[in-house]
Amino acid sequence: MPSLKRPRRPGDDGVPSGIPADAPAAGPVAAPLAIPVAGGDARRRLYADPGLPDKVFRTVARSGGSLVLLVMLLVGGFLFARARLALADAGWSFFTTSQWAPDAGNFGIAAVLVGTVLIALIAIVFAFPLALGSALYISEYASPRLRRTLISVVDLMAAVPSVVYGLFGFFFLQDKVVPTARWIATYFGWIPVFGVDGADPDDPLSPPSVYTSSSMLAGLVVAMMIAPIICSIMREVFSQAPAGEREGAYALGATRWGMIRSVVLPFAKGGIIGGTMLGLGRALGETIGVFMVISLTFDVQWHVLQAGTSSVSSLIALRYGEAGEFGMSALMAAGFALFVMTLIVNFAASSIVARSRSGASSDA
Repeated sequence: MPSLKRPRRPGDDGVPSGIPADAPAAGPVAAPLAIPVAGGDARRRLYADPGLPDKVFRTVARSGGSLVLLVMLLVGGFLFARARLALADAGWSFFTTSQWAPDAGNFGIAAVLVGTVLIALIAIVFAFPLALGSALYISEYASPRLRRTLISVVDLMAAVPSVVYGLFGFFFLQDKVVPTARWIATYFGWIPVFGVDGADPDDPLSPPSVYTSSSMLAGLVVAMMIAPIICSIMREVFSQAPAGEREGAYALGATRWGMIRSVVLPFAKGGIIGGTMLGLGRALGETIGVFMVISLTFDVQWHVLQAGTSSVSSLIALRYGEAGEFGMSALMAAGFALFVMTLIVNFAASSIVARSRSGASSDA
């Protein structure tokens, strides 16, 4: 009587079809699903062994991030601890008082805070279009050889010490800015921010000293410092625009500028804003370059073309050597306020960059 037993088929022994039964194991393999084991309902879950190199890298990365956070907390805690004496004495008037006389009990950062913000905003106004145009030309128009040269030049500009920019602004830029400031004050002085007290537009012999050491001059010097940083960030973001979307725009008949306007700029919008805000954070804390070109005053100065302005960092640099115990605590309080303001700007920039499409790739 012939046997009616079903012939053996591939897979009956738990080995997938097409794989020899005596094939060596390939090692642990990551899989999202459990694989059923023949002869029961038990399931064997596969796992991925990251290996020693991955574990070392993960540990080093986490340690580096934790160390940066720890240093930031230590700096903030140190400033706050040293500033408690002055903050307890001044209270909320520390943010509304313009004068700086800690030994007399009359001190605050209202004037220097306004000057700091004005200088940083002027720097952004000048640096943003320069950085944006440079980044677009380098990433979209320049030839490969010229692109490499321009990238090196921009990176070298970012590495120039701030004291060099300060010397350039004091000895060269200041004399070149005075005629422009006089012209703006003459024809646009009816706008409060461009007005200059003590200047007579109808007198061609009026002294030019009323236009020197102004917020505009300091903003120009800071703009030269932050433009390379902003340009580098924008250039990296522009280079990450999806190639598939670029080619699709060209296939639909778009010109190069049309492709940039419809693909590159929308893709890099978050990076543009984030890079600009990172430059703003750098501008808020600039010290030596600003200190060398301004004439420090302790009045709220809204006129950007008029001589005399102030900044928190310049105040600290000027009064650090002569400050007593209480004066040092007041300077630490000013530094703590600048630290918090810069931290807020940088965190806002990081959140904008994190929500942007930067780094996305095309499926095409």
